[in-house]
Amino acid sequence: MNRFRQLIEAWQAGETELAPITGFLGVEPVSFGDGEAVVEMEAGERLHNAMGTLHGGVMLDVADVAMGVAMASVLEEGEGFATLQSSVTYLRAVVGGRVEARARVVQRGRTVGHLECDVVDDEDRAVAKVTSVCAIRG
Repeated sequence: MNRFRQLIEAWQAGETELAPITGFLGVEPVSFGDGEAVVEMEAGERLHNAMGTLHGGVMLDVADVAMGVAMASVLEEGEGFATLQSSVTYLRAVVGGRVEARARVVQRGRTVGHLECDVVDDEDRAVAKVTSVCAIRG
């Protein structure tokens, strides 16, 4: 079991934070494993932009956490990764409630991983579509 998987399991068990940003944003684990991950967070006013909706960067952050957890679930011992590129398409504004980020590894090669993530609101409506490319190092 790689060290990232151990950290994620401890986070899921409520024993630790995954990272300072997850605590700051209030991102919570739902599930992970086999190249998939689901996380959620409350889209409260403290995370709003000047328009009164969930800030787009925060929406990308929650997706990035989900994709990182999904990527970590397919790493071998001694491997790590870094995001090279992310792209987000915003589909619907979020004013409140919870958002859920559902990520999956699309392709895991020797040195590169491709991921995608659907972000949905608490009515299960699509609010963003995110893709990411990661460099795998080991």
